[in-house]
Amino acid sequence: MAVDPNRLILTGENPFIRLSATDDGPITTNASFWRILISPAGPGHVLYVKSELTQNQWRIYSDNIAMARWLQSTVQGMLNAELKDETIPVQDATFSKNGDARDFWTERLVCADGEIALTWFRIGEPLLVHTDPKDDPARPYGVCTVLIPTLGARLTHNGREAAGRPWQRERDGHPFSTCALAFSESWTEAR
Repeated sequence: MAVDPNRLILTGENPFIRLSATDDGPITTNASFWRILISPAGPGHVLYVKSELTQNQWRIYSDNIAMARWLQSTVQGMLNAELKDETIPVQDATFSKNGDARDFWTERLVCADGEIALTWFRIGEPLLVHTDPKDDPARPYGVCTVLIPTLGARLTHNGREAAGRPWQRERDGHPFSTCALAFSESWTEAR
């Protein structure tokens, strides 16, 4: 067993939901949820979401604004350049979860806007994915994660459900989806 030579910058979870009306259509709901255990800005939760439920504007909800901003300036900003914009307000929220990753998983937050719930179901077989920093020149960070594709997912805001649905994909010859649970996720950068 070898020790990864790169510097660990965060460990946690990053389940995501990407919904669209058609298989080849534009993403109508894009949600990236993080539960961080270890980061330079401490632990906490954050949801980055853009949907018709947010008037097609990015919204950020967190219980640790320093961590939310750090993620924007590093990994989340790399994954989605629109989220490098640190002028997007961060709303305070409290977070909870329930479910079993074999059947369904729900992440819930309560904030001044009310309640947002993200639910994943029709859960597929887990994949273990590992990349090193700079394997792709556009990606300065590496990641080791367990990705669990889900063919069912929904996002609700005060009981109103976002339009669109997940779509089946393939990843390196394995069944995948536009929505997934990403557990045991650790991101690295070169020393």
